[in-house]
Amino acid sequence: MPLSEHEQRMLEQMERALYAEDPKFATALEGTGLRTYTRRRVYQAIAGFLVGVALLMVGVIIPQQIWISVVGFLVMLGCAGLAVTGWRKAPKPGERPQAGGPAGRRQSRSRRSMMSRIEERWQRRRDEQGH
Repeated sequence: MPLSEHEQRMLEQMERALYAEDPKFATALEGTGLRTYTRRRVYQAIAGFLVGVALLMVGVIIPQQIWISVVGFLVMLGCAGLAVTGWRKAPKPGERPQAGGPAGRRQSRSRRSMMSRIEERWQRRRDEQGH
């Protein structure tokens, strides 16, 4: 359910107040959800890689079951790829996550223009009220 204009203004006002009051804390909170998700994904990929190593070893120990080694190698390869891509996509602390792809860029541009329009309206209203 989207926020109403009034709710959006209130949220933006609270964000600005938070940045003004404690900018270090505000930047620490930025993107923590994505960082946590990415970190968790990298840890899962590392665990999967270790499972792949175990499968590879079991396949080597049991001479008649070579397919286990092949499966273990494929699991290792896939998990290594997931870990590397997850690590590269993770935003740095204090950095805003980048929207990927052309659709994400279009959305962020329209969102920025919408946000700037809302801010302009807010400033106009404040100026009219004499603040």
